[in-house]
Amino acid sequence: MSMINAPANPRISPRQRSRGLLLILALGLAMFCWQLGSTGLVDETPPLFAAAGRAMARTGDWLTPRVNGLPRFDKPPLVYWLMGLGYSIPANELWDPLGTWAGRLPSALASVATMLMLGDTLMVHPAENDTHPRRTAVAAALAFALSPLVQLWSRTAVSDPLLSGTLALSLMCHWRCYASGESRRWWLAWVLLATAVLTKGPVAVVLSGMTLALFALMRRDLKGISHCIKPLRGLALTAVISVPWYLAELLVEGQPFWDSFFGYHNLQRFTSVVNSHLQPWWFFGVILVVASLPFTPLLLLGLAQTLHPSTLKRAFSSVQPGASLSLQSFASCWLVSVFLLFTTAATKLPSYWIPATPAAAILIALAARPSDRENRLSLDWAWGTTIVLTFALAVGFWSSSIWVPLIDDPEMPTMPAELLASRLVLRAAVCFSIAGVLGLWMIKRKASGRLLAVQGPLVVFQLIALIPMIGLGDRVRQRPIRDVAATVLEHQRPDEPLAMVGVMKPSLHFYTDQVVVYEGTSKNAFLNVADRFSNEKRQGWQGVPTSKEGGSQSALIVIDSLTMKKKHWQGLDPELLGQFGIYQVLRFDRKTLDQRALKLHAKGAHSTWERPRAERY
Repeated sequence: MSMINAPANPRISPRQRSRGLLLILALGLAMFCWQLGSTGLVDETPPLFAAAGRAMARTGDWLTPRVNGLPRFDKPPLVYWLMGLGYSIPANELWDPLGTWAGRLPSALASVATMLMLGDTLMVHPAENDTHPRRTAVAAALAFALSPLVQLWSRTAVSDPLLSGTLALSLMCHWRCYASGESRRWWLAWVLLATAVLTKGPVAVVLSGMTLALFALMRRDLKGISHCIKPLRGLALTAVISVPWYLAELLVEGQPFWDSFFGYHNLQRFTSVVNSHLQPWWFFGVILVVASLPFTPLLLLGLAQTLHPSTLKRAFSSVQPGASLSLQSFASCWLVSVFLLFTTAATKLPSYWIPATPAAAILIALAARPSDRENRLSLDWAWGTTIVLTFALAVGFWSSSIWVPLIDDPEMPTMPAELLASRLVLRAAVCFSIAGVLGLWMIKRKASGRLLAVQGPLVVFQLIALIPMIGLGDRVRQRPIRDVAATVLEHQRPDEPLAMVGVMKPSLHFYTDQVVVYEGTSKNAFLNVADRFSNEKRQGWQGVPTSKEGGSQSALIVIDSLTMKKKHWQGLDPELLGQFGIYQVLRFDRKTLDQRALKLHAKGAHSTWERPRAERY
């Protein structure tokens, strides 16, 4: 296949490259690591991840993730290993009192690493006629970091940012081997893919394979790509690194691991709806738009430049631009692969889109560069629409007095008043207004730095508005749970069991660092609580009847106000130990609980806690 030789681009010196990477590093650390451990964990998923990582550090069992005395088979171990390393640092409790820095650090560093890889790739392999590749590189890194999904999930103790980071590094290493025409470091991409498989499972191989297959098809260069990335040897290397943990876990845990991880969390999530995450087929079309705001028009322009029928016709021809100029096409294949895979999945979540955000950042940065006369009109329209969206968001923040009072969450009833009083929304309005004005001022300029001009105020928005908003939300919504945990630890008697009924918050287990019995609001749930206090067995905890030695005569129950109003919880005369927000900490006499349970059973209620459930904690 013949290639079109593009005009030579200006090369960045090693010193300029180092300065560019240092700037990206500073921005990444500020956006994702500043005040990382200043707020508590947000229920319900992050405490499960953090608790599993901490349990590994505490118990020394680095094979099986466990939460609340039960195995947690939903994700492979890499994210738990990294969290566990943070919890293993000496005196962790002193300088990380909330336990959130260690839990969130893998997500934050994965996003910082993605920013660096994006920037370095665009500096080493500049786009055609890019006279300021370092500006484009920084703009691409910020386009990724400023995605609303990335902003929120990079400060969350979950595995999605780590999957996105490891997969992004792997795919960009693949492309860089192809772009340079060298296979000297072909193995690095496959090692990184192995870390992605140890983060989220087989989905990493599927996404990588789809991206490379689409790219090879578009380039009509399967032989050239295979020569550079060596797929057979690479897959073998990935398997050698990642498969041993799966085999060891299957050997130790047996059928429950196979059924839960492969059956439920992979196959069933793809073929059927789990946890009520039912969304329409066009769901990820909306997420694509929202996840890149306010730069979505530039993303759509970047996609159109590679996926437009006339462009595809040229792409599938025998004459194509050189491999080093194919990054935009590669990013489109990458984004389309994520879109197609998760659109066909039955279970859909916004976080599934995070692996597409690095590709979207590349498309945004390359589309925003000064264009030739043929594409100038399209760029003007995309840039103008971006400015309109920026001002629209500014207007939305300026009108906060209208929509903030409409926030209605029973877990944080004071949130609207406190958010308005904090004036944080007005800070956001100012930042977006400045960004819009700068974008409008530069609309007629061809300078390659105009995207950076708009991104600058949005970086400030994250630092002075978004991060403080997260802190405010933590104080209003999550602080009561930490107060509940402190009250439990202060008043709990030896061997006294603990339950949380109604609104179930895994963070209570995390902050008390003990097994918590979680149950719902029904009459059956009431029977479950009484029965589990006497008969359930978990690692590190066992229920004991009141009639046996070691059986506590009382139990602590954390219950929300709405559940407490139900008839089957009335008339039990508990001792109130504390009330925090909607939660009450109560001490119940266990014999009284058992008597009420017998009456409910006589009226048709029955215990259900021993029935198999796909997800328990």
